[in-house]
Amino acid sequence: MKKVFVTKEQIEKAAEKFPTPFHIYDERGIRENAKAVNEAFSWNPGYREYFAVKANANPYLMDILRQCGCGFDCSSAPELVLSGAVLEAPEEKSPDGSRIMFSSNDTPEQEYAIAARMGAIINLDDITMVAHVENALRKMAKEDGREWDGRFPKTMSCRYNPGGVFAMSNDYMDNPGEAKYGMTHDQILQAFSMLKERGVEEFGIHAFLVSNTTSNDYYPALAGKLFELAVELQDKTGVHISFVNLSGGVGIPYRPEDKANDIRVIGEGVRRKYEEILVPAGMGDVSIYTEMGRFMMGPYGALVTKAINEKHIYKEYIGTDACAANLMRPAMYGAYHHITVLGKENAPCTHVYDVTGSLCENNDKFAVDRKLPEIEMGDYLYIHDTGAHGFSMGYNYNAKLRSAELLLQEDGSIKEIRRAETARDYFATLDGTPYYNRLDFRSLGC
Repeated sequence: MKKVFVTKEQIEKAAEKFPTPFHIYDERGIRENAKAVNEAFSWNPGYREYFAVKANANPYLMDILRQCGCGFDCSSAPELVLSGAVLEAPEEKSPDGSRIMFSSNDTPEQEYAIAARMGAIINLDDITMVAHVENALRKMAKEDGREWDGRFPKTMSCRYNPGGVFAMSNDYMDNPGEAKYGMTHDQILQAFSMLKERGVEEFGIHAFLVSNTTSNDYYPALAGKLFELAVELQDKTGVHISFVNLSGGVGIPYRPEDKANDIRVIGEGVRRKYEEILVPAGMGDVSIYTEMGRFMMGPYGALVTKAINEKHIYKEYIGTDACAANLMRPAMYGAYHHITVLGKENAPCTHVYDVTGSLCENNDKFAVDRKLPEIEMGDYLYIHDTGAHGFSMGYNYNAKLRSAELLLQEDGSIKEIRRAETARDYFATLDGTPYYNRLDFRSLGC
């Protein structure tokens, strides 16, 4: 049975002030998990987790991770700016831009300029991006009224795609050859030489080959491949490899019967590969980076929604006040998210329901043919593991408004960390048009 981190009584009290649906997060769980991750890789002095901001871009949660020593992996200009704001916390005496990794693809040149100004580490997805970075730096210098000296940032990284399929112990994992990300073997060799000619002094290697794997062997297997590549690149190009970024892909157990990853076992597996491959090559100074999103935040968030309708036709339906706009994964991927009926955690699962939202789409279902306790109108449903790719993937289809986000703090109190979207927010981009002035906001309650 999957555990909940908040009680029915706490939710009932919170809902008096913050109506459902809302996402709620567990501060204690986030901190304890970040501590475990840092301990698992403490054997590597330069280790850093760069939290994947795309998984959850709430600055309150990002700040918890900042306090735990994490940096941020960004894929867009707004994520860069948000991460920069989080790192400007009062206790940060001198915000370090290198705590931001810019791992984007199909990147507009102006976003490279933003990353460069911030001192973020630019991680190139493709060899053609070298020219785009050059253009961005030249334009940036012109905007600053100076002559560009032709030099790139001191530290840069490149993303590697080995192609083919990725397998471990003859077990198929994923198909990098079909992925749009990264450079081929020959391209990354060429890219490193090009970047060295342009003044880059410290180099990183990055790769992301699988998603949401619950195998403790994935990171060590990936590390072995990247460490061997690092040795080859340093030998053939003469560059200094300062870090290897294992990216994300470490998953979580969405189903009660799934086995969770053991981050300490994973860290130890990477250490063995490090000592087997890098240390003998004289590369024992290489830092290890990760950029996990799902593992860092997923289990520590939940979508809380209320049962508001029931329908009895060819199947039994429970309608909720949330919908796929609040949690896209089940509709988009057919992903499983466990559901607990708060207050009925130990009740027998004697009923079979489709649990739905109100979108005009038949895939707007949080669960299909799910065995659950009998659900009564007004029951609170706790949808597990939405801390990553939950709120962040929300959208406004059917003019649905985004929910609030709450934080269960370590002292047991609940704090709002993002208010619910209003109709005024939704229509704000129409401001200045004749239609905006005709909108009847009073009928919408605002």
